[in-house]
Amino acid sequence: MSSHLPAQAHGGTNPGDHQSGGSTDPSHGPGLARFNTLSRDTAEAVLLHCCGSRRWAQRVATHRPYPDRGALLAAADEASYDLSQADLSEALASEFPVELGHGAPYAALLALDAARAEYERKFGHAFVICLDGHPPEERADQLLAAIRRRMELEADEERSISADELRRLAQARLADLTHWLTSPDGVSAADSGLFAPVG
Repeated sequence: MSSHLPAQAHGGTNPGDHQSGGSTDPSHGPGLARFNTLSRDTAEAVLLHCCGSRRWAQRVATHRPYPDRGALLAAADEASYDLSQADLSEALASEFPVELGHGAPYAALLALDAARAEYERKFGHAFVICLDGHPPEERADQLLAAIRRRMELEADEERSISADELRRLAQARLADLTHWLTSPDGVSAADSGLFAPVG
């Protein structure tokens, strides 16, 4: 899975689309302040786009307000480590295949589709990996190599690795979220109730 919040969640600019420059303080920026003031239902709904476990989202939302982004990420990490097997299954079920974007070779995409299908048949859920730090042109190769490597693992070992990748993804998505909530799209989505409460 890519490290970014899904674009379909808000119908506008993807909060995971990193922008260079800007003056937003990464630790005490207005995005974090806005997150702290969201209603509980909206905060939980937004957080479910970072990790699909309802208990995780509820726990992270409950501990607001966060004084800085480090505190938010630490709380998210702690909640990730405390996921039960049922919570992990719920989170894995919400994940979708990594989007590589335009430019990936057609042969690589075919190979990835086949590898993903084989992985899902064996383990019963989408392959998850955090690719932050890898240049876009390397991601197809990194993804295919990782799927093939992890296909050799036993189910319990792979589940443990998947849990760690979900934790890393949640961290990256939360960082995106606090930046996105400073943008017009993020403000509009939160204010309009586009992130509907999860029942």
